[in-house]
Amino acid sequence: MNLTQGAEIGLVLYPGAQQASVLGLTDLFCVANNIEASYRKQPDLALRVTHWRQETPNAPPERVFDNGANPSSVLSALILPPTLGEPTSVSLSPDWTGWLREKHASGVVLGSVCAGAFLLAGTGLMSGRPMTTHWAYAERLRERFPEVRVDVDRLIIDDGDVITAGGLMSWTDLGLRLVDRLLGPSVMLETARMLLVDPPGREQRYYSVFAPRLTHGDAAVLKVQHWLQATQAKDVALATLAAQAKLEERTFLRRFQKATGMTTTEYCQRLRVGRARELLQFSTDSIDRVAWEVGYSDPGAFRKVFSRVVGLSPGEYRRRFYANRNVEPSSEPLS
Repeated sequence: MNLTQGAEIGLVLYPGAQQASVLGLTDLFCVANNIEASYRKQPDLALRVTHWRQETPNAPPERVFDNGANPSSVLSALILPPTLGEPTSVSLSPDWTGWLREKHASGVVLGSVCAGAFLLAGTGLMSGRPMTTHWAYAERLRERFPEVRVDVDRLIIDDGDVITAGGLMSWTDLGLRLVDRLLGPSVMLETARMLLVDPPGREQRYYSVFAPRLTHGDAAVLKVQHWLQATQAKDVALATLAAQAKLEERTFLRRFQKATGMTTTEYCQRLRVGRARELLQFSTDSIDRVAWEVGYSDPGAFRKVFSRVVGLSPGEYRRRFYANRNVEPSSEPLS
C-alpha cells in the first residue's frame, strides 16, 4: 500500500447491522493507526475508516462517517458486519447488491462477519468459492446458497479478494487480517497486544458444538441418530447400526450419508469428540481415561481423531478451556 495515498476501509450499515461490531472495528483501526503513526513518527492517519449507509430508497450508498484521514485514500475493503437478528431475515436492496458487485469488480476486497455471510453470498459473488459463517448458521447458509462451499471449521477464510469470518466476535480476526495486509505484521501484532486479543490463527472448530442434521426426513436414519446420542456412540459397529435402522448394511450406509452429510465413522467420531470435550473441560480425569470413557481403547487413536476434528490436541484443549482453575486435572502428557 502507498501510505502517502492511504487505504480506506468501509463498514456497511445495512438495516439490522450490529452496532457493537461497527464501532469495535472502527476502534480497532484507530488503534492500528496510532501504532502505525508512532512507527513512522508522523501524525497523519494511514487508514481511512468510513461508514456507508443508504439514506433513501433507490439511492446509492454514501459515507455517513469518516475518521478524517486522507480523503484521496483508495477504497480498499468493504465489510458486512453481523446482525443480532435471524440471518435469513436480513437482506440487501438491489441497489446495495449492485454497488457491492461494482466495487468488487473495481478491486475492492469484500469481507463479512458471522451472519453477514448471507448478505455477501446474496451478491452472487461466492458461487463455487469457500466461505465461513457462525457454525450455528452453517446449514441455513448451505440450504439458501447451495453453490457456496461452506466451511465453518475455520474461523476466517482469506480468499484474496474476499475474506469471511465466522463467529459474532470474529470481527477482531477480520480487522486484524486487514491491518496485517494493509499496514504489515508488526502493526497487526502490536494492535492485537494492545487490545489483548489473539492474532489471527484461531479456528472456529475450537469452540463449535457438533450440530447434526435432524430434519432430513429419513425416519430410519433419525432413529439411529437418536440411539447413538443416547448411548454416546459406544457401539459403532456397522451391523449394529444397520440393525437399529432395520436396513441392509449397504442401503443403510447410503441413506445415512445422504441424510447426515457424513459417513457413519465421521458422525460417530464427532459425537465421541463432543463428549470428550465436555470431560476435558469439566472433569479431572486423565486423557487416557477420557479416551476410554468415550469409546477408544487406544489413547493414541483418540488423540489423532480429537486433533483432526478440533484442531487442538486433547492436552492443548484442556489447558485452554478447563473450567475449574482451582482444581488440577490428572497429570498427563502435553499431547
